[in-house]
Amino acid sequence: MKFSAPLVSGRLVKRYKRFLADVILDEDGSEVTAHCANPGSMLGLKQPGSRVWLSQSDNPARKLKYSWEVMEADGALVGINTAHPNKLVEEALEAGRIAGLSGYAKLRREVKYGKNSRIDILLEASDGGLTYVEVKNVHLMREPGLAEFPDSVTARGAKHLAEMADMVAEGHRAAMVFLVQRPDCARLSLAGDIDPAYAKAYAAAREAGVEAYAIGCSVTLEGIEAVLPVRLEV
Repeated sequence: MKFSAPLVSGRLVKRYKRFLADVILDEDGSEVTAHCANPGSMLGLKQPGSRVWLSQSDNPARKLKYSWEVMEADGALVGINTAHPNKLVEEALEAGRIAGLSGYAKLRREVKYGKNSRIDILLEASDGGLTYVEVKNVHLMREPGLAEFPDSVTARGAKHLAEMADMVAEGHRAAMVFLVQRPDCARLSLAGDIDPAYAKAYAAAREAGVEAYAIGCSVTLEGIEAVLPVRLEV
């Protein structure tokens, strides 16, 4: 995934109300409010003064001209925009980078299933077999080299795990794909101390036959690609 135009650099003033971030632009020192497309807590990624990069929209109908895309944390570039993971995983699947989820004839996005839910990606084999793929964005790192999910309580995530287990019970495949939007993590585990209920739901889903995969990202100021191996430790 390539950014459509060069990113604009700045320094983070604060992230607030979940979806807003004030940034001082390097170019002229002006302060702007950018859209932060990330509903999580962004634990460890919202330190004032952090170097950040924004995309800029030329759509006159948009209330906020800028969107927060990338930041520097722990010496690495980290992607924080949670609107991108589904596209990144789609690209990885089409390129055959996720072992066990390759060779499908058809891929569809945002397909209705379960109890009033939508699956991120639905894979269909040439024989008609279905694999339900739920994508989770990951960027929490509290221990060097170890990515963790989630960074806040996610009742919605636990609900998705139960519904995917239901798909397995109906004879389909179901798989979690943890997309790590940073290049400095070679392992991934669950943050059970942050959300014990999610950890419990995850264990139950795995016991029911839900598969799990993880892949990391190369992050540059030109674009983001899901190309790096990540070892799943749960």
